[in-house]
Amino acid sequence: QVQLVESGGGLVQAGDSLRLSCVASGRTFRFSTMGWFRQAPGKEREFVAAITWGGSTYYADSVKGRFTISRDNAKNTVYLQTNSLKSEDTAVYYCAVPPPGVPVGAKDRSSFYWGQGTQVTVSS
Repeated sequence: QVQLVESGGGLVQAGDSLRLSCVASGRTFRFSTMGWFRQAPGKEREFVAAITWGGSTYYADSVKGRFTISRDNAKNTVYLQTNSLKSEDTAVYYCAVPPPGVPVGAKDRSSFYWGQGTQVTVSS
């Protein structure tokens, strides 16, 4: 069984920062790409950022320059530093891990492992 537990969300004002964390357990994620997605009310879940085991990072255009993804493989933890938050960043943020052989950018995410999500609310 795979478990992903997110934390760090909250209610902040525009321009503020939050650091989200996701702890993985139940299997070895050392060689896995890990990603963050988000879902705003009434919208589809969208890709935010991903990081490979080797440290290569990928970002959605909407967060480039403001968000930073990082990981601590020894702790099976991935982080998302969110800076200069905007009202449009308001969403539930989910940590996800694709199974081996499935890219994090796959359109079909039904096989992904997901956390329960953490709410980020940005007031303007």
